Amino acid sequence: MLVYLNGSYLHQDDAKVHVSDRGFLFGDGVYEVFRVVHGEIFREQAHLERLNESLDAMGLDVEKKIRKSLPGVFRELIERNNLIKNEATIYLQITRGAASPRTHPWPDPAVEPTIFVASEPFSPHLELQKSGIRVITMADLRWARCNIKSVNLLPNTMARQRALEAGVQSAILIRDGVVTESPNANIFGVQKNRLITYPATNYLLEGITRGVVLEIAMRLNVETDFTGIREEDLFDLDEIFFTGTTTDIQPVVEIDGKPVNSGKPGPVTAKIQQTYHEALYENR
Repeated sequence: MLVYLNGSYLHQDDAKVHVSDRGFLFGDGVYEVFRVVHGEIFREQAHLERLNESLDAMGLDVEKKIRKSLPGVFRELIERNNLIKNEATIYLQITRGAASPRTHPWPDPAVEPTIFVASEPFSPHLELQKSGIRVITMADLRWARCNIKSVNLLPNTMARQRALEAGVQSAILIRDGVVTESPNANIFGVQKNRLITYPATNYLLEGITRGVVLEIAMRLNVETDFTGIREEDLFDLDEIFFTGTTTDIQPVVEIDGKPVNSGKPGPVTAKIQQTYHEALYENR
């Protein structure tokens, strides 16, 4: 597969990043993952707006002309990798760049950022969307700026690994007695035809799919409660589901070995799944 790195398109095996890159040394960078359906990038503008918010929050200076060129890079990669007729993902990562000597403060004067883009085929997890997933609960040990989509994902990867070792698909993270997110998705509970989710604070990444679900809820006249799901109320929920760019709408049917309600995906989740898929695949 071809990738894009700092202005050049080259084979992924030939792409090299300097050992002094601050993304490698400090996790000093941000990323985005885009969903591509038959050559069209779903909610591209929303992703780019979130990217700009992350860059600004990190004080990571990327020239406007470079930011504006990214959609063209995405489409060039899709075409060069023959992904126009299939489903795919685009991964974008921007770091503060390579700077020497290694020191914690940002380089002064600033160095050129490292811009990396990759695209690859993608297959939705249709079976899990139909049957639902099993999860465990664990403490949310991520840093306090989860609203920045940074490459600092060690707590996320550790949580996901712990879940896999427990024989389940993922985890529900809990901070101060309230459900925040999964390691890689937002979370919604359903109770009496009402959605419950964590508020948009620094402890939550506002997912693009989450935003679509909120739009769908408004169209379906489903109320949304932003107070969050309390840990002690998890098994009082009628339904619970994850949302994400590569997750889509994924029902949760078991938590810590106990079924959620009937142990099967519920009707509200199914309706939101259907409406979301219509939006994702509409005219494609």
